Amino acid sequence: MKVITRIDLKNKNLDSKTLSTYSTLLQSKIIFFLVGFIFTSLLISQFAFAQVFIPTQEYIGYFDYEGVYTVGGNVKNQNDYAVIPTISISVIDGKNTFTNIISHVPIPPKTDIPFKTKFPEVTGDFPILLKAELKFVKTKKDPISIEVLYDKTLIKHNDGHVTGRIHNNGNQTIFNPKILAIAHGNGTILDVVHNIEYIEKIDPDEILNFSMYPDPSITDNIVFYSCFAPVDTTVIPVTTKKNGGDFDFRYDSGAWYYDAKFNEEGTTLTIRGYNSYPLETYANFEFPQISGNEKFNVTLNDKPIKFIQSVDENKFWHVAFNVEPTSQGILKITGFEKGLPLETSKIPKWIKTNANWWFTNQIPDSKFLEGIDFLFQKGIVVVPSKEMTAKSNWKLPTWIKTTAGWWSEDKISDDDFLNMIENLVQRKIIII
Repeated sequence: MKVITRIDLKNKNLDSKTLSTYSTLLQSKIIFFLVGFIFTSLLISQFAFAQVFIPTQEYIGYFDYEGVYTVGGNVKNQNDYAVIPTISISVIDGKNTFTNIISHVPIPPKTDIPFKTKFPEVTGDFPILLKAELKFVKTKKDPISIEVLYDKTLIKHNDGHVTGRIHNNGNQTIFNPKILAIAHGNGTILDVVHNIEYIEKIDPDEILNFSMYPDPSITDNIVFYSCFAPVDTTVIPVTTKKNGGDFDFRYDSGAWYYDAKFNEEGTTLTIRGYNSYPLETYANFEFPQISGNEKFNVTLNDKPIKFIQSVDENKFWHVAFNVEPTSQGILKITGFEKGLPLETSKIPKWIKTNANWWFTNQIPDSKFLEGIDFLFQKGIVVVPSKEMTAKSNWKLPTWIKTTAGWWSEDKISDDDFLNMIENLVQRKIIII
């Protein structure tokens, strides 16, 4: 793990609603040294005896700049194999308890990757963050071939943000990568951050710039950044009701969106969003087609915004646009057809697409297994007495990939595919 450390610090106070006041700090020009540091050895973890754990000192809840309760943390994988964690975060707010379940990205061996989630439902001043529940499955995942360059170009600036460069040291182009990191204060973490700009791709041996901004409520209190983690693009799945059924869609963005709702006719989607960062960022929403003739229109707080509508090779609509700095409000997307997508299958199309990509070696096992995990979360596949564990040394046999390929080409039915998944779990070839 790499840590950015600075010599000279600044004296500011934190927002009283988020964190405690810090002691006086020295004021002067910010200077950075780059050091290698085994951070884990200095921590006492609430999961001290686990091979995959969230250190107590790297797990925090706070109110962000917009007053939304936010939870951030860091998952460490000390195994010699990759894992896919599932994190259950619960917050007590008065008489209510709210829980978010995070399907984290695959974590390669001896690696740690941060996470972040928000609880807009929390309205009290004194929420109680409970200990995270962490489960995981074993998978195969090589480290992404992107490295953060720990040189003089990696700089923490006076306003708390950090800029640097990434290098693709592999032999394959990586599309839509993200860079995650942890922002530290005086003895605790303050925020989990990621690159604010959209990175479409990085070719072999290419070097690109990136920048990260912490939440504005804690920018003046950041001492250093650590745990820089390049990851494959993560899209956030959303399910909302539409015309009496579930409508699944996904988005990728530097901003945060929540509380998605359709109107009674099922033609207009509203979703709350905000970008607390002082830079422009991006949003890309992915919707399944209903008629294939949809013509969308996008507004923010009832004011039109420029967007690009396109369709990908899998017949999914994409609605993409820039998000203005420090903006918030209600995003409204109109132009949906009434009804639900003409799905003859209860399995989302993107899972079948993943199966085809996996069969043709375009994605690793872990990406295919993310779709399988989704089937269990949605109750599409049910196995009695299922229990997640990390003790199995399974790996996917070749014949499973062949069968998934047949299913993606409609050579076997959906029921045959689901029966295969259930059988694999019952035989403990896949451990969930």
